[in-house]
Amino acid sequence: MTHAPSRRELLLASGTLFAWSYVPRLARAEGRDPRFLTIVLRGALDGLATVAPVGDPDWVSLRGDNALTLEGKTPALKLDDFFALNPAMPNLARMFKANEAIIVHAAATSYRERSHFDGQDVLQSGVEKPGTTRTGWLNRLLVGLAPGDRVSPNGGRVFAVGPVTPLVVRGPAPMLAWSPRRIPPASDDTIARLLDLYRHTEVNFARVLEGRMKLAAIAPAGAMEQKPTGPVSGPVSGPTIPQLRAYFAEAVGTAAKFLAQPDGPRVGALALDGWDTHYNEGIATGWLAQLLGALDAALVAVQENMGPAWRETVVALVTEFGRTARINGTEGTDHGTGTVMLLAGGALNGGRVIADWPGLKPADLFENRDLKSTIDVRGVLKGLLKDHLRADDRLLAADVFPGSADVKPMAGLVASG
Repeated sequence: MTHAPSRRELLLASGTLFAWSYVPRLARAEGRDPRFLTIVLRGALDGLATVAPVGDPDWVSLRGDNALTLEGKTPALKLDDFFALNPAMPNLARMFKANEAIIVHAAATSYRERSHFDGQDVLQSGVEKPGTTRTGWLNRLLVGLAPGDRVSPNGGRVFAVGPVTPLVVRGPAPMLAWSPRRIPPASDDTIARLLDLYRHTEVNFARVLEGRMKLAAIAPAGAMEQKPTGPVSGPVSGPTIPQLRAYFAEAVGTAAKFLAQPDGPRVGALALDGWDTHYNEGIATGWLAQLLGALDAALVAVQENMGPAWRETVVALVTEFGRTARINGTEGTDHGTGTVMLLAGGALNGGRVIADWPGLKPADLFENRDLKSTIDVRGVLKGLLKDHLRADDRLLAADVFPGSADVKPMAGLVASG
């Protein structure tokens, strides 16, 4: 599959797994058989709601009743003396205590605007500006890695799970495909991103979408598509939490099953939608907490389905940007900048939150609204790819993340690195 992705495909691709059926030659020479899975969280994850800076003196005044704390009605899960994890993620907390998870906070790509499409383009392409390449950083990595033995002599180099392949894996490396049985309906944030796109390309269709969203917003309680109001209320349309939990578990769990096989692939990526929480975010017990719980269960599925291969596995969860530091007038958050990267896997040198904390005072916020980014996502990914898959510095700076020569790979993330 080599055709250039359309903007609509990039917006709608979900649950897609791409995987490489070779063991990197240098890793094989060291007696290792590493697995690497990238999960793209599309919609912009609220990093402050996922990993709260409970030790920052300005935290509670910034978010008020929405600030996760260790003493709250639904207490956050302590990670260290400064940071605590959302209570919906006890399994990630367990992995953290077992040194099998790392949190990287106040991280972002080079993108500083607030368009979902452009943010995803930069995140998945690995370049500094949107719209400048039709290939993804993971595909270019695999083209540049020296392949060792093919794991499956009957398989292609890569394969994809899902209806549409995301940009991160687009490129010359060939793919096979498989799609999950459960495909959740389009969520409100997907519709909103399509609306932003069509306002610039198909004005009449954009007006239809706008009309549909306005009708949904004013629909009376009990209308066909209206979900119950209250702390667990999610988007007006789109998948329910049980649907998302089932889909996350199937898509991510199946990816792990493929990666765990002795004759299976070794590198993969998939995308999970639903993180655009503009209203009724429900940080501790509501919609976002339910989403994080579904993601937490999906990580358990990875660990269980990987079996013994878990000890050689790294899972990197990334998103296009963060959300505003302050809660908005509809109990949600808007598009922001700094966020978290979540790393899990038995191959990690884990049990750490990595952060150069920028602070939460108004003067410390980016444009007086966002968590300021102090860590480049590319540096974290470079560190993982270098130490886990043995990609060399030249490949990473020139081909995988072009224009990033001044972004150094973060060292020490992998236990065997």
